[in-house]
Amino acid sequence: MMTEEMMKHMPNMMSNAGHAMSTPLAKGAMMAASGFAAGRGLLGFSLLRNPLTLLAAGVAGGIAAGFLLHKYEKEIIEGLSKATGMGKDFALQQKENLNDLMAEAQEKVEGIAPVTSTVSAPAQETPAA
Repeated sequence: MMTEEMMKHMPNMMSNAGHAMSTPLAKGAMMAASGFAAGRGLLGFSLLRNPLTLLAAGVAGGIAAGFLLHKYEKEIIEGLSKATGMGKDFALQQKENLNDLMAEAQEKVEGIAPVTSTVSAPAQETPAA
């Protein structure tokens, strides 16, 4: 049963609910839920449990993937080459940064540690008579 107090707050609650549904997150959640329900209704779980339909879907997917790989082979190879080159550059840059950090740490350790070796003047030899 609704009390008078609840009835007074009903328009405010409804406007807040409408505002919450206008956010992109809520819209995305509603679209995902409806897409899941539609896909479940169209495909059905029994269709995907049948081994022959799974095999047919796998073969069809493999044929489609093979066709697309063959059609866009040059673009894929160029993209992979570019990504590999970028990865090599990144690795070399990180190696250089690590060497710099190690050199700084070594300098700091050498600056703090007491000097143990002293530089002596070269010994003068006396000529033998």
